[in-house]
Amino acid sequence: MKKNGPLARRMTPRSLAEFVGQEHLLGKNKPLRRVIEDDLLSSLIFYGPPGTGKTALARIISTTTKAQFKRLNAVLAGVKDLRTVMEEAKTLQAGWQKKTILFIDEIHRFNKAQQDALLPAVEEGLVYLIGATTENPFMAINTPLLSRSLLFTFENLTPAEIQKIILQAMGDETRGFGRYNIKLADEALKYLSRVAGGDARVALNALEMTVTSFVGKKNTDSKVVITLRQAQEVLGRQNLKYDADGDYHYDLVSAFIKSIRGSDPDAALYWLARMLAAGEDPLFVARRLIISASEDIGNADPQALCVAVAAAQALQQVGLPEGKIPLAQAAVYLAAAPKSNAAYLAINAAISAVKNEPPENVPPHLRSTGYKGAAQLGHGEGYLYPHDFPGHFVAQEYLPPGLRGKTFYYPGEEGYEKKIRQRLSHWRSPTGEGKEK
Repeated sequence: MKKNGPLARRMTPRSLAEFVGQEHLLGKNKPLRRVIEDDLLSSLIFYGPPGTGKTALARIISTTTKAQFKRLNAVLAGVKDLRTVMEEAKTLQAGWQKKTILFIDEIHRFNKAQQDALLPAVEEGLVYLIGATTENPFMAINTPLLSRSLLFTFENLTPAEIQKIILQAMGDETRGFGRYNIKLADEALKYLSRVAGGDARVALNALEMTVTSFVGKKNTDSKVVITLRQAQEVLGRQNLKYDADGDYHYDLVSAFIKSIRGSDPDAALYWLARMLAAGEDPLFVARRLIISASEDIGNADPQALCVAVAAAQALQQVGLPEGKIPLAQAAVYLAAAPKSNAAYLAINAAISAVKNEPPENVPPHLRSTGYKGAAQLGHGEGYLYPHDFPGHFVAQEYLPPGLRGKTFYYPGEEGYEKKIRQRLSHWRSPTGEGKEK
């Protein structure tokens, strides 16, 4: 059934009317749509996940612009290829007053020197750059080049948009399967659109594999219905976008920690499952749980840190897949625990004081008496040993003179920290009446 390349390539949209998705960029009166329809030449950076239409949109621009359109793939091209394009652009501009658009797919693959080679031509208007990247452009693209381009962020396609793309392929008689007597069951359509992970290329490849596997060279005079089971057999598992060093990695762990901080154990479990299913290092997850136990819960529930550390140790003992259980236990415990970031704020305030206040000597009564000559130097003189006093507490100064009376730690009103607040409030008040923040 294949004719002129894979289905995903054949079904590349030929116009904005056929393009599906990215309504925030291409909807009526949206900026990128105006750039394309009005042929407003400018350097552009398309940033977003695979299969969301970046290259397809560049092809549409190539058919609508009056400028010459050149395409390079950063994986295969080098500085020599760039120079060839620049020379052609210079000749075209001088002889015909015609502009050149240079589309570079996977532009993040260019190193700094290669990107720098582009800069003069872009700056002079010799070429208009369209760069497509799946990597964070603020990290993958040189700042001067990025500052001279308009940045447009592409989003994952929704299941409804994927369904529309699949139905286009099923109905297109020239490029798709419209000339065959094939029907895709509603359950199979929904399945393919859901598990494609917002990637149109994945969806179309899966559709083509399904049709080829279960229809093949059969006589299609009688209708063939592709079932959910057949679609599941081909695709096998969810297409989970993930990159251990990229934005998906940080976005998922961010959602995981924010769900714990927001006291939503169900969301925390979902993002934990997403990370593990995508192949995240479980020890990385365990470390994030330990950090969250102190940063977001702290002394509101001191047991949270014990649970997180125990989960990390348990993971190291049993490994995966069983290690997911203590990770889940810890995630649920932390999400359901009372919250306080008081310890986190306190250490930051103390570090700020260290950086911004003049360094001071340790007061004599707090200095060590455990080394030779300490007593003769007056070290420890005047120190009050708390255990010699009722309640094992006696008021005395522990901060250096320049910070006397400074408070870094303000315990909250949640969980065990409420008791800490009451105790410190009493100790901090010479009268025993306590004081509030």
